[in-house]
Amino acid sequence: MLSFVPQEMKEPAPYHLLTSIVAPRPIAWVSTISAAGIPNLAPYSFFNAIAGFPPTIMFSVAYRRQEPKEKDTLRNVQEVDEFVCHVVDETLSTAMAQTGAEFPYEVNEFDMAHLEAVPSIDVRPLRIENSPVAMECKVTQIVPVEGATNVMVLGRVLRFHVREDLYRPEVGLVDTVRMQPITRLGGPVEYTKIGQRFELSTPKV
Repeated sequence: MLSFVPQEMKEPAPYHLLTSIVAPRPIAWVSTISAAGIPNLAPYSFFNAIAGFPPTIMFSVAYRRQEPKEKDTLRNVQEVDEFVCHVVDETLSTAMAQTGAEFPYEVNEFDMAHLEAVPSIDVRPLRIENSPVAMECKVTQIVPVEGATNVMVLGRVLRFHVREDLYRPEVGLVDTVRMQPITRLGGPVEYTKIGQRFELSTPKV
């Protein structure tokens, strides 16, 4: 068994090792808007659900190495405490990767990636029209991660948008296999798709 101590590893080795272990990771494709009304769209793979009711999700934003340190997404949720989180399927993967580039603040990533944007219902940020699932969210907490260069953004889901063919009304679930979300693995370019679904029950004691 190999053993590694993060403090003894050269950057960014601990990050790459961690992201290859905690995998696959879902991708939050986050739409925000500035106080001046400039849309922004960017992907984040440090993302998960953290509460069932009220439904609450989290994504983590890292500071840039260069100036300005604060990413547009973080700046926007500090100014306008709302965002839309989209699921990325294979048909949207190239556009998602394009929006991961660090464009100037005034650039609209919807236009850069040739994505159709539609108004949201309960929040100000725009929504990607052909995303299989989108969640309109109200920011509830912005939490700096102690000792790290990341900030967690927590948001309460105000509204779910689910493509009709994905919804399983008999159980109230999305057909995740049919949705075919892409997920992140380790390194800067490794992704994967969801595989086979199986059932496993927790025993009653």
